[in-house]
Amino acid sequence: MQFTAKQISDFLSGTVEGDETITVSELSKIEEGKKGALCFLSNRKYENFIYSTNASVVIVGLDFVPSQPISCTLVKVKDPYSAFSVLLEKYNEALNDTAQKTGIEQPSFVHPSAKIGKNVFIGAFSYIDANVEIGDHTKILQQIHIGTDSKIGSGCTFHPGVKIYNRSVIGNGVIIHSNTVIGSDGFGFAPQPDGTYTKIAQIGNVVIENDVEIGANTAIDRATMGSTFIRKGSKLDNLIQIAHNVEIGEHTVVAAQAGVSGSSKVGERSVVGGQVGIAGHLSLARGTQIGAQAGINSNITEENKQWHGTPAQPLRDWMRASVLFKHLPGIEKRITKLEAEITAKLQS
Repeated sequence: MQFTAKQISDFLSGTVEGDETITVSELSKIEEGKKGALCFLSNRKYENFIYSTNASVVIVGLDFVPSQPISCTLVKVKDPYSAFSVLLEKYNEALNDTAQKTGIEQPSFVHPSAKIGKNVFIGAFSYIDANVEIGDHTKILQQIHIGTDSKIGSGCTFHPGVKIYNRSVIGNGVIIHSNTVIGSDGFGFAPQPDGTYTKIAQIGNVVIENDVEIGANTAIDRATMGSTFIRKGSKLDNLIQIAHNVEIGEHTVVAAQAGVSGSSKVGERSVVGGQVGIAGHLSLARGTQIGAQAGINSNITEENKQWHGTPAQPLRDWMRASVLFKHLPGIEKRITKLEAEITAKLQS
């Protein structure tokens, strides 16, 4: 498919500087741009590439003024990053034939009591158990298990290998990537006098609200009682552990390898960095931002605050402390020397 700079500009409600008739047929990074490619420039640290790129068209901000001659055509928009993400989504849809598939591939099993909506696709080797409900236009790809009494909304996409345990509830427009497990047992064991552990039955479920995306190899445990909640608009990365009875607030993002322990609640519009550990039974305020590898072991009550370190502390405090870390050996030597001098004076 080919599009002119003018067509792209009209689609993005932008303006063209350069040749409106020049065509593009692919998307690429600006540093790898070649003739016929469409790129974008959002972060100014990459500005030098716009003067050397061979790309035909580059999307830039309204305030961009080149400081050197350029050979490419510019499409100016309010937010180049968001504009390019829209084009990426359209390009992905054009490449993805799954979006057009409907019907049930064989071999697969769909229980007679399951209710399947319109234009649903169920891939080969999938298993849809009793009383499952699947909404219109949802795509269940290959080797997927959906357990008894689960309810799946409309417009969802589940990638190959997803496993959904019994009684899970999933909203509309949810995307779940390969090998993620929804509704596995919560980690509940009662210690016994003899040092062994007795398993505590986990009889709750998982509720995932609308427009959530969950990465590959993530596990979300069902509640001991009640529900584990992933609220609407949240985005979870790969390799994340969400324990039983956790609640992830609306429009919260969680990066890879993070773990949230049982019964903790993460406030809406929060940001959790990679490898963050959150202890159990905690409450984190709205808009909390946690830097990578931080450890959270107490409640956070102040909204929209940044935290870092283990145990976590306010970001500014952590930055001040981190400056001192490398000087600690020298400080120790000075203190030891001063102590020796004071002791010597006191003894003289």
